[in-house]
Amino acid sequence: MPDPRFFEDLGPKTLYDLARATGAELHPSADGARLVHAVSVLDRASADSITFLSDKRRKADLAASQAGACFLPASLVEAAPEGCAVLLTPSPQAAYAISAQLLHRTRINGADAFVSPTAKIEPGARIAPGAVVGDGAQIGAGSVIGSGAVIGPGVAIGRDCEIGPRAVIGFALVGDRVRIYAGAVIGEAGFGATPGPSGLIDIPQLGRVIVQDGVTIGAGTCIDRGAFDDTVIGENTKIDNLVQIAHNVRVGRNCVMAAHTGISGSVTIGDGAQFGGRAGVADHVAIGQGARVAAGAGVMKDIPPGETWGGVPARPVRTWMRETAWLSKMAQRRGEGAGA
Repeated sequence: MPDPRFFEDLGPKTLYDLARATGAELHPSADGARLVHAVSVLDRASADSITFLSDKRRKADLAASQAGACFLPASLVEAAPEGCAVLLTPSPQAAYAISAQLLHRTRINGADAFVSPTAKIEPGARIAPGAVVGDGAQIGAGSVIGSGAVIGPGVAIGRDCEIGPRAVIGFALVGDRVRIYAGAVIGEAGFGATPGPSGLIDIPQLGRVIVQDGVTIGAGTCIDRGAFDDTVIGENTKIDNLVQIAHNVRVGRNCVMAAHTGISGSVTIGDGAQFGGRAGVADHVAIGQGARVAAGAGVMKDIPPGETWGGVPARPVRTWMRETAWLSKMAQRRGEGAGA
């Protein structure tokens, strides 16, 4: 179930309701009057939630799921476990996205005041003029919220934090001694879209951002909330200006990211990893503990712990340097031959 501090529950809905809204067809064995309270990803689904599966490689995960209902293409019906109601559709992910919009809604700030009367501000915290603190938000002792910053409903900021001017923080739990500099945006929706009945539709992002103690986040950096699981930034990690971290990323402790680094969705980064400026990482990649990624590198596959990689596509740095040197020599020889 999405965190109620950040998302309103609009359910329950019957399977009839969801089938009608998504264009799915109820399997003959499904009880259309059955109530669904939430959407959930496959491995977190429960008896009162609905999930989806479109990748046949995850048939075993569905068979082990506790989901009460599932959107499936006709080719995967037999993979559904006993007791799981099936809704047939050629576009399971789109049906899931539409259902999420019917069952959940992001909370908005209902107070007219800049600082909501329901916010909890500990003694010693300072709120600069023009800052907004939403309903139910918490600000710890010794923390400073800069002018024009926006702290969304339900957000928790720990003690002795520094939130810069015009930073925007939503759907997030922030630890102690965290510094988030001017213009950073934490907790906005990650990039996710799927083909729907009338074109592309957004996939609701129902997770959070967890920022642990001692983290620094530079000006203009964006960290997206999870699609359903959390995006996590580990203790004492230092992030430069203008960095992008996508949904469901898990960054370890004491990592360093220089400016313009881009981390795609569902990447896992081990403790102590380092990224040079403008490094990029493709989705679902694992970066090992203590690994180093050279500036401008494009990482397309897992990097083992402790290794240094560079180039595009990224590979072990010695291999990259040998290849670069060889290409330079070959180009020089051909240039000399043409001159003769």
